[in-house]
Amino acid sequence: MSFKDLNNESLYINGKYVQSTSNKWIEVENPATGEIIGKVPKATNDEINQACESAYEAFKSFSKTSLDERISYIEKFKNWLTRHEDDIMDTILQELGVPVKIAKPGQFDKQIKRIDVFIDQARKIDYKIDMKGGFVRMEPIGVVASLTPWNYPLGQIIMKVIPAILMGCTVVQKPASDTPLTAYFVAKAFDEIGLPKGVFNLITGSGAEVGDILNTNPYVSMVSYTGSLNGGSSSAKNAMETAKKVVLELGGKSPAVFIKGADIKNGIKQVLDRVYLNVGQTCSCLSRAIITEDIYDEVINEFINQYENYPVGNPTDDSTVVGTLSSKKQFDKVKYFIEEGIKEGANLIKGEVPQENEVGYYVKPAIFTDVKPGMKIHDEEIFGPVLSIIKVEDKYEAIEVANATDFGLSSAVFGEENEALDIAYQIKAGDVYLNSFGGSSELPFGGYKQSGIGREGGKFGLMEYLEPKSIHTA
Repeated sequence: MSFKDLNNESLYINGKYVQSTSNKWIEVENPATGEIIGKVPKATNDEINQACESAYEAFKSFSKTSLDERISYIEKFKNWLTRHEDDIMDTILQELGVPVKIAKPGQFDKQIKRIDVFIDQARKIDYKIDMKGGFVRMEPIGVVASLTPWNYPLGQIIMKVIPAILMGCTVVQKPASDTPLTAYFVAKAFDEIGLPKGVFNLITGSGAEVGDILNTNPYVSMVSYTGSLNGGSSSAKNAMETAKKVVLELGGKSPAVFIKGADIKNGIKQVLDRVYLNVGQTCSCLSRAIITEDIYDEVINEFINQYENYPVGNPTDDSTVVGTLSSKKQFDKVKYFIEEGIKEGANLIKGEVPQENEVGYYVKPAIFTDVKPGMKIHDEEIFGPVLSIIKVEDKYEAIEVANATDFGLSSAVFGEENEALDIAYQIKAGDVYLNSFGGSSELPFGGYKQSGIGREGGKFGLMEYLEPKSIHTA
């Protein structure tokens, strides 16, 4: 089965595939070849509102189902995805351009494990909390508008849709226009496992047009958005016209701090993996390496040594580690930032100013040194394979520089345990990898400052979809 067998030229509303009446389309490009591989419809206003009403009607009964029943649906959903892994991976590779050897662990395997974590954590939530004079009952919030980005076309949907359904909510899903095809596997899975009609609805179209309607629709109780600050701010403003709950996962400019006592080799591998795999198109990538001067030369040499482990090439080649950027828009953006870094006086020690290729939006990974706060490549999210290195005097300056952005999504600290922990406590970010090279899906994910509102993942992510109701009995 390929995406071409999934009714991707239809919408999925109220348990049925529906032909859009707009007769307008969004073409999907393979960024490695320039080939148009498919198209999805631009939904009309009426069709978007119809999906919201469908979800609202379904919520009336679905919210009353037992947790065990909802878990059963999600387990069947996970098993369906697993059976169709090869087809899903082929689609992600084609519409995103991520290399095959990188796509499977990050774009698929990790996301399947997230489902298991959500199921496990859903069983551990206390849905009735006894308190003096009564109790608190945790209830599903209602219809959720899920607005997901293009960089993890399966994973971002799983992060929102699975906890929403487990908690008894219903969903209107709007995938990114650059990578909408993977979402049709999600619709097909729910359709074939017999999820009640209206619980999951799939709408495609341009982000602003669909988002504006979902954010203001009276049937929608919650908006969960992942993307840029501008898009998130617009979603929140529109949603607040009817006082909807909003969860925003926005951008990042995440620091990785190296101090004396660091496991330099493994720490650098984590940094380069985070900033180069998925071609830097990850909001939590560790795009700023902050190094104290006493270990600076040693760390720089190791960065240079490991740089060669990230060859650029065709995503279908098994030897490729860094594939292509997702679009011409992303290529132009990354090129602009590399040019600006050079203009502002940073030293490009690895990489080059990107040149347009005959086919494919390829960019050689970049490493800048002599970067300082105030430079564009230090302050702004690039969303490409560009690493900025900042030399600092000591851990106190490292903390100051780590916090010298408007973002606060992720971070890492590598060094002697007590000193590293002290730094971790002072970094203004939603998560810190403390001499850690893995990460747990049970821990919540989300940002401080302009990196967002609310949390995703694990128990905290599940509870975003619940409302506390106080029952007074005394």
